[in-house]
Amino acid sequence: MSRMSNVNLRRSAAVVLRQYYLLRSSPVRLLPIFIWIGIDILLWGFITRYLNTVAHSGFNFVPALLGAVLMWDFFVRIMHGIATAFFEDVWTRNFLNFFATPLTVTEYVIGLVVTSIGTSIFGLLLMVLIAALFFGLSILSYGTVVAAFLLSLFLFAIGIGVLACAIVLRYGPAAEWFVWPIPAIISPLACVFYPVAVLPKWMQILAHLLPPSYVFESLRAVSAGQPPQLLGLLISGILSLLYIAAAGWVFTTVFRHALRSGLIARYSAESVN
Repeated sequence: MSRMSNVNLRRSAAVVLRQYYLLRSSPVRLLPIFIWIGIDILLWGFITRYLNTVAHSGFNFVPALLGAVLMWDFFVRIMHGIATAFFEDVWTRNFLNFFATPLTVTEYVIGLVVTSIGTSIFGLLLMVLIAALFFGLSILSYGTVVAAFLLSLFLFAIGIGVLACAIVLRYGPAAEWFVWPIPAIISPLACVFYPVAVLPKWMQILAHLLPPSYVFESLRAVSAGQPPQLLGLLISGILSLLYIAAAGWVFTTVFRHALRSGLIARYSAESVN
């Protein structure tokens, strides 16, 4: 991407402002986000409550399982938020118009990220509220390390979200159907509900390449009354930053290819080869 010293945040703010106007004119766009969040927390909340009644192990499943669902949903909302903001520009044939202005790729991506942060904060607050009111889960029960959990997942979500945008930019709007399942595809390796050790050896290697696996290992340790795995969280943060750098490079490379080949001017509702 362009050097950060050349970034004009006012132009990024214009991208955010456009998304704000879209949401203000059509609040129904936000309903699916809150509906899925509510369903997820309620469903898994009742599952964990049921497990507590039948397990008779003295282990509280609420912070381990429901907390994991909350964290994973946070990741999904950030990633989908970035992709959806990009798709809005694709669906309305507005993407090319942005780059008829002095807006740079970096400024555009920053605008997408900030937009996703705004919508995801509301989603996170809703999840925390439902979990606290219905199932007695306080996010503060994990201690200050919860900030590290959320930060690592947030950074990884940015990387995957930008990569998803690059896929659609390269292969056309029809490729968005490859984007929505990404969280489900990587979730077995993210080890949201089980330790990495239960995976086959070859899958463990792949799991250790994904930042969420370290986050959820540490989350389970804290839920069991053990200290957080600080080294794992550090590795998770470093990996997340590497994913962001790689995704930024991929998006920039694809964008430049689209400019050189004329691909960007031929956007339509069909796949672009």
